[in-house]
Order: sequence, then C-alpha cells, then structure tokens
Amino acid sequence: MASKFQNRLVGTIILVAVGVIVLPDVLDGKKTHYKEEIASIPLKPELDSELESFEILDPVDDSQSLPETPIEVVETASEGVADDQPLPVVVKEVPERNEYQDTAWIVQLMALKNADNAKNLVKDLQKRGYQAHTKPENGFTRVIIGPDVSKSKLERQILELEKITGSKGQLLKFKPLNP
Repeated sequence: MASKFQNRLVGTIILVAVGVIVLPDVLDGKKTHYKEEIASIPLKPELDSELESFEILDPVDDSQSLPETPIEVVETASEGVADDQPLPVVVKEVPERNEYQDTAWIVQLMALKNADNAKNLVKDLQKRGYQAHTKPENGFTRVIIGPDVSKSKLERQILELEKITGSKGQLLKFKPLNP
C-alpha cells in the first residue's frame, strides 16, 4: 500500500498541474483568435468571354528597295549641266565597319603561381578603380588590366601600377575575337 506521504505528493502534483494548465485559460478572460487569411492561386486562370482579337498581317518585303551595302553621297557635279536637267550624283560605297577588328590594349601586370594571391591583388586593384582581371594559363594566373582602346591611358596606368605593386607591366594588343 502507498503511504500517506506518497498519496499527498501525488495529489499535490495533480493540483499544481491542473493549476498550471487550466487556470491561465480560465483567468485570461475573453481571447481573440486571429485567423490568417490565405488566398489560393487558381490552377487555371478564368478567361473573360470578351477576348481581344488581333489581325495578323502578311510580312512586307523591303529588300528590293534597299541597297545591300550602305552608301554615302560624296559630291554633286554641277559644272557644265543645264539648269533644267537634274544634277547627277556621284555615289561612293562605304565599306562595312566591323567593330571587333579594332585593336584594344591590355596591360599584363604579372603572372603568379598562387591563384589566391592573384585574386586578392585583382580585388585590391578593382577597389582602386582599375579594370583588373585574372586569366589562368599554364599553371600560372595572369593579372591583366584592361582592355581599353586608349593606348596612352594604359601607358600612364603602367607607371601608377608600378608604384602600387612594384611590378612593371607589359602593354600588349588585345584581340576581342581571340583574347
């Protein structure tokens, strides 16, 4: 049989548990429960019965009226022509300019074996306003400044970079089609 002490202990534990669990709800008063409103996304959008209709037009072929290469008016011949006749126009064809064949310049600053050192140097140079990049090549990581179309600007930067890094850079041509 259980002793009087054990019975009192169990009774006290039950009363304390009921007090801790039930009494806060009873004494709290009127509770307001907030329900979060959830809007569900429909699986298929509802279509209005009034749909806009667009007319599909046939493509227009303007290739016959335009010349194949751009042309530039160079000069008009006005000597020896009567006033009532239209002036003949001399036309010179302008060759198409390929933007990618213009040369640009880069400064190859140094080649380092440790790629982390090269990346840290590039981050430092970028913070100073230089257009710095890394290029992994044959086990080395090259630090490159540029490209830029202004050769004189990069030549000035070589002197500044020598003061910053202690390394004299080399000015090289940069070909965008084969960097």
